[in-house]
Parts: sequence; C-alpha cells; structure tokens
Amino acid sequence: MADIHIEEFYKDAAIALVQLYNAFPRRINLFVEDIAGPDEPDEFGLHSKRHMACFGTLLWLAEEDLLRYVDTIRQEALDQAVLSHRAFVRMSSPASPDLQEQVTADSGDDLPPAIREDFSTHIHMLRTALRSGSSAKISRVMQATFFRDSADH
Repeated sequence: MADIHIEEFYKDAAIALVQLYNAFPRRINLFVEDIAGPDEPDEFGLHSKRHMACFGTLLWLAEEDLLRYVDTIRQEALDQAVLSHRAFVRMSSPASPDLQEQVTADSGDDLPPAIREDFSTHIHMLRTALRSGSSAKISRVMQATFFRDSADH
C-alpha cells in the first residue's frame, strides 16, 4: 500500500479498538500518545501531523459508531471511551476462513474446539496482525473486519 497515512490510520484504529476491547465494558481514557507514540507540541502548542491524524482517527471511529466517548481531553485523549455494540459484536464474531488463513500461519487443527473458536475471531486476527507489525496484514484485517459489506465475510 503506497499511502502511508492510510496504513497509519488502519494501525491507529486497530490499536484503539483492541485497547477498548481489552477493557470492555469498562470506560477508559483513550490517549493518542499510547497509540501513536509521544508527541511534543511546537512553540505555539500545536501537535504534529502524526498526532493529529491519530486523534482524527479516534474521532472518526466515534462518528462511524465504532466507539462512544463522553468528551475529549484537549487533543490528547477521548474521555471515558467504550466500544459500541456494533464494534463489540463484530470483533467477537468469527473471521472468514480466508482471513484466518492469511493472518495465521498455524491452522490450529490440533487445538481444543473452544480455543480454536477463540482464535477464529476478528479480535484474535487484529491482535495477531498487530503483533506481526506488518502494515499489509493490519490493513487486510481492518478492511475485512470493519470496511467490507457483511455479505463479503
């Protein structure tokens, strides 16, 4: 993928959604710095483009009903953020066999059925893609999880 800002968007969105899933149903403060890394505002108090892109990603996720929050903490964080019903259900649901095959090298055939079921979910695919560090895998999982019609799954 040639568009670095889109790769960063997918990664930021994936990290934020995994953080929210890990805390669900508790509300948490979702800090941009925890997602995009440290940022030092310039002499005018303005954040870097990278920081603002991550903050924009968080706001966009809320606008698209993937998360809810009470307020913003300046441009540093979302206050009391939580996954929406739609995002929680989607992340908890099984991924397509094609996506599972693309993301995980191990088929898991020797695993107990309950573990195999857990490993087949979108949240597991997201965590695996993030651990891999591969922008292509993260993009593929995010697209398959949130940005394709449900008929495609």
